[in-house]
Amino acid sequence: MWSLGICIVAMAIVVGVCNRKVNKCAEGRMYQNVTEIPYRRVGLVLGTTPVNAKGNPNLYYRYRMEAAAQLYHAGKVSYLIVSGDNHIREYNEPECMRQSLIALGVPDSVIYSDFAGFRTFDSMVRCKEVFGQDSVTVISQRWHNQRAVYIAQHKGLDAIAFNANDVDMKWWYVKSRTREMLAKVKVVLDVAFGKQPKFLGEPITVGV
Repeated sequence: MWSLGICIVAMAIVVGVCNRKVNKCAEGRMYQNVTEIPYRRVGLVLGTTPVNAKGNPNLYYRYRMEAAAQLYHAGKVSYLIVSGDNHIREYNEPECMRQSLIALGVPDSVIYSDFAGFRTFDSMVRCKEVFGQDSVTVISQRWHNQRAVYIAQHKGLDAIAFNANDVDMKWWYVKSRTREMLAKVKVVLDVAFGKQPKFLGEPITVGV
C-alpha cells in the first residue's frame, strides 16, 4: 500500500510540474481580444473533428473556425494554414476546415492545407520546417494553445495564440481537462527526447 501511495504521489507531482512548465511558457503570449493581438502574417488553425462521437456538430471545431475567420477579417493575419488529420481518404480535417472558413468569408486563395497535422506536435514543427514560418499566430482553445506555444518555443518558432471560445459542458469538463493534463506531460517528454513529426516533406511556400 505504501508503494502504491508513493507512486500516486510521484505521478501527481510529475503531472503538476509538467503542467506548470507548459502553462508558464505560454504566459504573455495568449490573447482573447482580437483588437489587442499583434499582427502576424500567418495564422495556424489547429484541427479537430467537425462532428463528435455522437455525430453532432463539434463546438470546439466551430469556435476555432469562427476565431480564425475573425482574425482574418480584422486584418490580424494575412494567410491561414489549416492543419489536421488526413490519414485516410474518407477523413479529411484540413479540407473540412477550408470549406468552413470559405463559408465564413475567408478567400480560398489565402488558405493553405497541412494534411499531416496528426498531432499538435506535428502541426507546430511542420509550420516551421515545411511551411517555412519563423513566427505564427496559433488558433485554438486556450488549453490547447498552451501546449502549442510550448512546442513552438522549443522548436525555434515564435508563436503567439488567439484563444477561441471554449465549450461549456460540465459533463465533459473533467474528462477533457484530465486528458489535457496528461497531454501536457507527454509534450514535455516529446520535447525532452527530441520527438519528430510522423512526416515532413517538401517545403511549401505561403503567399507570394
